[in-house]
Amino acid sequence: MDMIPSHENMYLTLKGIPTDSIGGEDIYFIHDPQGGWYPNRENHLYAIDALCVNIHDAIANSIFDGLENYHKFLYMAPEFLSTAGLNSESVVSKETFILFIDKFKGNTDVNKALYLFDCRKIVSSIQECSKEVMQLQGEFYYTLNFEPLFYPNIKEEDGIRYVTSPVVTKLFALLSFIYIRMYSLLDYITKLAIEIENLKTQFSTYVKLTAKNSQYGDKKKVSLNNYEGSLFEQCPFINEIECVRNHIIHDGLLDDMPKAYRVILNNACIEKYLLFPDQTSEGRFESYKSRNLFYSGDTKINHRLPEITNQFQKRLLLTLKILLDKLNDKQS
Repeated sequence: MDMIPSHENMYLTLKGIPTDSIGGEDIYFIHDPQGGWYPNRENHLYAIDALCVNIHDAIANSIFDGLENYHKFLYMAPEFLSTAGLNSESVVSKETFILFIDKFKGNTDVNKALYLFDCRKIVSSIQECSKEVMQLQGEFYYTLNFEPLFYPNIKEEDGIRYVTSPVVTKLFALLSFIYIRMYSLLDYITKLAIEIENLKTQFSTYVKLTAKNSQYGDKKKVSLNNYEGSLFEQCPFINEIECVRNHIIHDGLLDDMPKAYRVILNNACIEKYLLFPDQTSEGRFESYKSRNLFYSGDTKINHRLPEITNQFQKRLLLTLKILLDKLNDKQS
């Protein structure tokens, strides 16, 4: 029978049992005043956000030949430049937007601003998607720790048994979406890298992004392709992100009947976990003919997930730092 404690002053653990004591747990999740759950260490969100802010400024500096010129223009710039077609606060339609563009035809600064805000949208997407990944991870562990996996709450014999329920479905949905959004970040960082390496310099008209239709598969166009430690490195870690995302999107679930396992001892649940398919040394699922979901390794993904998101963040940080250096080099 599961005990359902209040989450106030509690910590989420990787084994799915909340605790008010954190002495023996290497990684645990702390409740943020804004409502999220974040790991006690190796959370690089603030560093990622700070780098993105610097990239926003560096792009503006490059396009406007100095931040001072950009800020002067911004003081008198019409709002539609930064919101129309980008932000739900704008009520401007496509047709009206085209009329505005025609009205400012030939205005170099307007064309610079239009291009700049299109570039900045890519950077903003990286910022927001990075937050999503960590928020989803926190929700995954909150659900694993606090939400009853089975109803009604009954007495159970000692042992290990699996559970299927709406809450288990939610756990697998959260896990799947974490991988999907990490892969989205691979697409976004590819767009940003391509755009930075091909930054426009002529603004007689409103120019389209070079990277508009680019995806992660276009990384061969980037000078950072296969750069060690970056998100462009060909390695087992990136292979795993690609493999899991592609399987979920194109082939099916991570288990033909998603289930969570509960370890019962003395009428109490002492551990919960989700199993993850066997992988090759290259980070892909072990497969034979049409079968690729083997579970001989007893891999508990809830024990691995924080390290996966941590490594992804570290690779994103390095990639962003290199791209920022490239932007700064353009101005030196």
